[in-house]
Amino acid sequence: MKDTKPALTLTRAGLVTASTYIATQMLSDIMSLKIAWVAGFSVDAGTFLYPLTFTLRDLVHKLLGKPAARLLIISAGVINLAMAGLLAFAAWLPADPTWPLQSAFAAVLAPTWRIVIASILAEVLAELIDTEVYSLWLRYVTRRLQWSRVLASNAVSIPVDSLIFVWLAFGQWGGLLPGGLPDSTVWAIFWANVLLKGLVTLVSLPGIYLVPEGRHEP
Repeated sequence: MKDTKPALTLTRAGLVTASTYIATQMLSDIMSLKIAWVAGFSVDAGTFLYPLTFTLRDLVHKLLGKPAARLLIISAGVINLAMAGLLAFAAWLPADPTWPLQSAFAAVLAPTWRIVIASILAEVLAELIDTEVYSLWLRYVTRRLQWSRVLASNAVSIPVDSLIFVWLAFGQWGGLLPGGLPDSTVWAIFWANVLLKGLVTLVSLPGIYLVPEGRHEP
């Protein structure tokens, strides 16, 4: 009789990792509503959590393969868009006359759609690129030194994610989007994001060893 325990272990680990990935995406988007001042830089608080999604995506790729990783990325994007819509709906609903926090709730949680769209586009595109780099590393470089596949894929996807997000969310686009920030400020936010996300990546590198390798094409 064929032993099904390895497959069951992979499935369970994949479910836990995928759920954690989506939860981390959602929590980082909510945290990003707070703009913090850290070491002389303006940075959204979600930046402290969001870089973990790249390593979590790598874990799903390792467990379940590239098609599953791609499906997870698209699903997370749809879920985050739905979350923004539901928060906007909740902010739009008339408040009970005895509840004093309507203005605060709407001010904090009602989405700024330019930032929401920038965030989702950056997440989906950067994570898909991360998937391809991870796959190419396994196919053409090595399956050994598992930390190297995470480092390589994150080294490409983190700058791409930060570049897309900060320019779509805050850039003036040559005057096409009035109200954007000066180019020098946008670049400062970009470099702060890349630096912080890079540090979080280095801390999370050992996480790739938490799950077994699935039997699938890279």
